Amino acid sequence: MIAISKPSTGPEEMRAVEKVFETGWLGLGSTVYDFEETLKKYLGAKNVIAVNTGTSAIHIALAGLGVGPGDEVILPSITFAACVQSILALGAVPVFAESHEENLLLDIDDVKKRITPKTKAVMPVHFCGNPCDLDALKALATKHGFKIVEDAAHAFGSEYKGAKIGTHGDAVCFSFDPIKNITTGEGGAVALADDKIAEDIRRLRLLGIDKDTWHRYKNARTYIYEVVSPGFRYHMPNFCAAVGLEQMKKLPKFIARRREIAKRYDAAFKSVPGVTILDVDYATVAPHIYMVRVPAEDRDAFMESLKAKGVGTGLHYIANHIQPFFKKYVRGPLPRAERLWQELVTLPLHCELSDMDVETVISAVTAFRGAKTAA
Repeated sequence: MIAISKPSTGPEEMRAVEKVFETGWLGLGSTVYDFEETLKKYLGAKNVIAVNTGTSAIHIALAGLGVGPGDEVILPSITFAACVQSILALGAVPVFAESHEENLLLDIDDVKKRITPKTKAVMPVHFCGNPCDLDALKALATKHGFKIVEDAAHAFGSEYKGAKIGTHGDAVCFSFDPIKNITTGEGGAVALADDKIAEDIRRLRLLGIDKDTWHRYKNARTYIYEVVSPGFRYHMPNFCAAVGLEQMKKLPKFIARRREIAKRYDAAFKSVPGVTILDVDYATVAPHIYMVRVPAEDRDAFMESLKAKGVGTGLHYIANHIQPFFKKYVRGPLPRAERLWQELVTLPLHCELSDMDVETVISAVTAFRGAKTAA
């Protein structure tokens, strides 16, 4: 079965982890700080804080920006549940909004209708690596005084208006889990410009402690620390950062291969009846996943047909406003999200795909539509 996602790692990552284990210092330390500096240089960001997951990055970014009980955070219904759970963990209220059908990005016009005096933040999701309209969102944020917390889990390496995603919002959150554009095994990061908030987030990731163990033991030679704020155990360990440093060396090739595959899919599927490709500019987008839309009544058969030909498929994502635990937060109908999630199919996209694999995926998609048209 051709997997929809798969990490691309090799002996370089194994050797890097081995070196960390040889030091005996596996937790937060110099390798993490080296990884953060590498990310800062790549993104052009003023501050980068590495954490243990992308979900932690979202949670800690919202917390650092002061989101708390009773505050409202607007986000698309079609996104991963981690976004919603991060909001709820702070006692805040998720407000679901529509996405554009041509690219699955947050509909800013719909956001305008959902802003209230309690709106503390808006969370655009750069779906499939495709950036949202950040200029329009910034204008809205200036008018209404809310913060922008970007979910860039899909968008590491993508650009917006000539600058890397990671330099635009009040906080930008990345994921480095096993199937993202780079992996640290598990991990994430928050990128932001504000030095004070960055320092607050650094404390938040380490239980509110003012100085981490590495700096206390290795530099200051003191065992004394103070807990000065609330906090979580969200730091990234050295062995994960070691993997990330090796992955960063490979990132240009990763992005090039992902773009090549996505463009081949687009060229093959753009004229296939009943298959709708998303509107993505691969000149600036580093694609994380590749999705198409098919009629809802055909989706199950489509996925089963591809499975029979050895092609894995997936669904990203079920609309959150229909989830049992989230239903009580729904304010008014979301007809577009209701329809769109039932049309989405994720196809294989990762750097371990061979050219033959890509052709197998293309053949499986076109064969189903051909059979459907003939019927």
